[in-house]
Amino acid sequence: MLWWALHLPALSLEAFIATLPPEQAARPAALVAAHRVAVVNAEAAACGVRVGMKRATALALASDLLLAEANATRDATALRAVTHTALAYTPAVTLQDRQTVLMEVQGSLRLFGGAAGLQQRLAAALAPLGHRVQMAAAPTAVGAGLLARWYPQPGGANAAAPEGAAAANLLHGPHSTDLTALQALLAGAPVWLLGPGREHWEALQGMGLHTLHDLQQLPRAGLARRFGTEVLDELDRALGQRADPRRWLTLPTVFESRLELFARAETTEQVLHGAGVLLARLLAWAQARQARVGGFTLRMRHERQRQVLQPPTELAVALADPSAELGHLQLLLRERLARVVLTAPTLELQLHCQQLVAGEAPNGELFPTRAGQAEGLVRLLERLRARLGDDQVLRLQPVADHRPECATRTVPAQGGAGAAAGDGPADAHLQATLALAQAQAHGLLPLHRPTWLLPQPQPLSERDAVPWLQGQPLQLLSGPERIETGWWDGEPATRDYYIAQTREGALLWLWHARLPSADEAAPRWFLQGRFG
Repeated sequence: MLWWALHLPALSLEAFIATLPPEQAARPAALVAAHRVAVVNAEAAACGVRVGMKRATALALASDLLLAEANATRDATALRAVTHTALAYTPAVTLQDRQTVLMEVQGSLRLFGGAAGLQQRLAAALAPLGHRVQMAAAPTAVGAGLLARWYPQPGGANAAAPEGAAAANLLHGPHSTDLTALQALLAGAPVWLLGPGREHWEALQGMGLHTLHDLQQLPRAGLARRFGTEVLDELDRALGQRADPRRWLTLPTVFESRLELFARAETTEQVLHGAGVLLARLLAWAQARQARVGGFTLRMRHERQRQVLQPPTELAVALADPSAELGHLQLLLRERLARVVLTAPTLELQLHCQQLVAGEAPNGELFPTRAGQAEGLVRLLERLRARLGDDQVLRLQPVADHRPECATRTVPAQGGAGAAAGDGPADAHLQATLALAQAQAHGLLPLHRPTWLLPQPQPLSERDAVPWLQGQPLQLLSGPERIETGWWDGEPATRDYYIAQTREGALLWLWHARLPSADEAAPRWFLQGRFG
């Protein structure tokens, strides 16, 4: 087996920074647990703030320091997005601890072009989540997790994984496949890397036990009596000397994620920044399900105004063309938010999605095609709907009626009322648009009827059984096409349709009343539409 470990050393701080507005992201920040500083960012460290300080001391050193309580739920939500990203490349994903994700990738290497190709794809997929990730490989799950947390530097110093070529060896060195090489590498690892070892770190130090090699030199029975069997069990699993069964993580069928903002969002731009974090997590989930997003709902919970709880604001975004592009989803959400007036400052964002379209995104085209142009039109309609509203962007839908004025109706462009249940948003509309483009490309649409109909048929004069328009006779080119319908709804139509041509060459669509009218002076020729 080949295990990869993804360790996020600054997960808590990065999950907190994601809740800040963009203008505050570069300020000194720290997380507090039990009234003492637990994590600091680089800006706070430059001001002298250190882990273990009291809150008052940290504020005295950095007056503009952003302090927040460490939140395990917030960290778990951020880590869940990383597990979803890993599940897109292997179904064997589990957790090592609150900051480390394990994935068994032996069966995925050939599919993604080897270890180097998989590493490149995985790094690109993790980038939108905004986390610093340390990666390591080993033939054991615990061994990979220990290497991701620690790597021996030249000279014996213990530090995080180095950058450059040394960091690449964490995934591609001999320790990744050879158990003996892994055991030799882990011999110099500090004891505190083991989970139970952190609990007994002071006692182990007092006994002169600093590395895993030191731990292995002592009698196992004595260690088990003093520190319990957990330390030895984890050590054996890291070295491949004990079985290590795992329970794989599974994907939820519906995406739900929330983000509590550190500062209240008073503008839609601030809301969009927080929503971008949720959209990145949404795409990680969708890609793990091998699908594209067909629509989502953003729910904004507001601050109380004069002790009155404001109702939450919900924005439903439906896509005509399912997408797995973060930039496209952000663009549509930006257009929708531009039309929203916030009733009160926003405190929390929730994102819900269960509209997925299975299948990978279509491949890009080397040369432009009719189908590609049609998809570009669909993207344009999405932006217009997001900016103007669904009720302002309409399309024509065929109706089973032979009368031209009754043969179509206008419906919202996201899809007809009779769309089949379970179809993606506007899936029927997309298919119809693509079919139209293909038919036009092959010349399969004979122009028997014009696309431009007059609001009301225009009466024409008649001389010697020939229709006239603007003082000129019209030449009948084809017809008649007889229509007799509507007798059941009180608006009967008995007409003969013709295609006529003016002297200038313009094509017209006329109809002639087949039955005589009671008024002999009433016109019998009418102009219904124009071609071209």
